[in-house]
Amino acid sequence: MASSPFDWIDEQARLRERAGLVRALRPRPAETALLDLAGNDYLGLARHPEVTEGAAAAARTWGGGATGSRLVTGSTALHADLERELADFCGYESALVLSSGYAANLAAVTALAPHGSLIVSDALNHASLIDGCRLARGTTQVAPHADPEAVRKALGTHQGPAIAVTDSVFSVDGDAAPLAELAAVCRESGAGLVVDDAHGLGVIGDGGRGAPHAAGLAGAPDTVVTVTLSKSLGSQGGAVLGPARVIDHLVNAARTFIFDTGLAPAAAGAALAALRLLRREPGRAARARAAARELHGLLVGEGLSAVRPDAAVVSVRAPSPEAAVRWAADCRGAGLAVGCFRPPSVPDGVSRLRLTARADLSEAQLAEAVRVISRTAP
Repeated sequence: MASSPFDWIDEQARLRERAGLVRALRPRPAETALLDLAGNDYLGLARHPEVTEGAAAAARTWGGGATGSRLVTGSTALHADLERELADFCGYESALVLSSGYAANLAAVTALAPHGSLIVSDALNHASLIDGCRLARGTTQVAPHADPEAVRKALGTHQGPAIAVTDSVFSVDGDAAPLAELAAVCRESGAGLVVDDAHGLGVIGDGGRGAPHAAGLAGAPDTVVTVTLSKSLGSQGGAVLGPARVIDHLVNAARTFIFDTGLAPAAAGAALAALRLLRREPGRAARARAAARELHGLLVGEGLSAVRPDAAVVSVRAPSPEAAVRWAADCRGAGLAVGCFRPPSVPDGVSRLRLTARADLSEAQLAEAVRVISRTAP
């Protein structure tokens, strides 16, 4: 029997199974009795009537898809309104909406790190930032996690354009980057700072304006911020925020903007509705943070190893990948959906349950979640 060019995949599958790292899709129903601490709907807006109507109205008006790239037919008045209001809300001169947060990170890093430049990247950055570093023409140095002094030393070795790249809130453990210190280090050497605020927008800062806003970096000429519209804003898509000349450069140089189909109008409409709702109800951000602190306190009270949250993500350590998978499955069987992070999603090799607090969770729901997690703990 002739061999297949993909026979090597079978060995990879066996290795994954042996290591307890097999992943599988699990389509969710429209309605479920599960208590959800796995999704990233931090403000509880994904099903809010104003947000869903924003999506529906946009689809009725503009159609089911963008019909082309943003530079051809994929830009609508909704995209322009969303960009203007995002920039204003977060405190930046300009914004550019892309089809995903992943695409936004690829756009920002690759377009701002030309040949001869240096990128200094935090060791625990999200995969989208890592991929941006791999695709950029510049040279990348990986700095130890949340270590401004290490960033200073790396930048000091380079003459020419440079950027430091970091998450604002790290997606696995939920800890915050020292943004003010990183900005100061970058300014010493004339480097730019690129911040992925996917887990900060809507949760941190005045009314949820984000971690860079809280750190006093909003509108800074040397700071560029990326956000996702799929977490706190309950929609889909991403955006880059920063000085107008940077955004103009991305329009002309960022491949994931130029060659990708524009964000679907329904997603733009939903995100815009969510952003306007957040402006009217800024207390949602504080409620999400309070829920995370309450969740952490209850977990620690049960003797579990939980990382203190700086935003809405709470991480609980598991003894092994296999134990984490069983733990998550047992939680699901008891009516609770939780995230399960294993290598390579966690570069430190420590498997975890990843819990996301939401602004709309009640104290009774938080208590029930902790009861299930504690009772099923390995």
